[in-house]
Amino acid sequence: MTVTSEHPRADLDPEDVVILLDDAGTPIGTHPRATVHHTDTPLHLAFSCHLLDPDGRLLVTRRALSKKTWPGVWTNSFCGHPRPGETPEDAVRRHARHELGLAPEALEGLRPLLPDFRYRAVDAAGVVENEVCPVFTAVLTAVPEPNPDEVAELQWTEVADVLATVERAPWALSPWLVEQEPALRALLAERA
Repeated sequence: MTVTSEHPRADLDPEDVVILLDDAGTPIGTHPRATVHHTDTPLHLAFSCHLLDPDGRLLVTRRALSKKTWPGVWTNSFCGHPRPGETPEDAVRRHARHELGLAPEALEGLRPLLPDFRYRAVDAAGVVENEVCPVFTAVLTAVPEPNPDEVAELQWTEVADVLATVERAPWALSPWLVEQEPALRALLAERA
């Protein structure tokens, strides 16, 4: 994707790689992101982020129909992969720019919710997600401009409504969002 100076999205590096991990979560190498997800995906580092507006509503997004895994499925605000030498927080800021067109300063109070989250899931096509995936939250102070290669739709909703969907229709959501229920409950408790 070519980025023009008129849009704030970050360029994606042609050497875009993920950090491979051993079972203890120790980095053991890298692999091109474009080919790491398949039927035997190796364990690698990722992140998820939940964005709230100043009123405490949660931003959920529907993955683009062109995504390799879970196309068209509703999920957390955004997720991605840190690059070698990049902190997870810097990766969150970089990817917020790429996926939602957000400047770094638009994410206030960025912090971890589930720093040790790890999951493995297999989609209907047999593609595996296998990630150590710290979960973050922040308050969003800008209007998202979704990248259509990443996001088909977005919606602001109450955290309690997402939790109800997790309980009643988990099949309609990404498996990592369903497994992040403790993070969502923490967000709900903070609002109480």
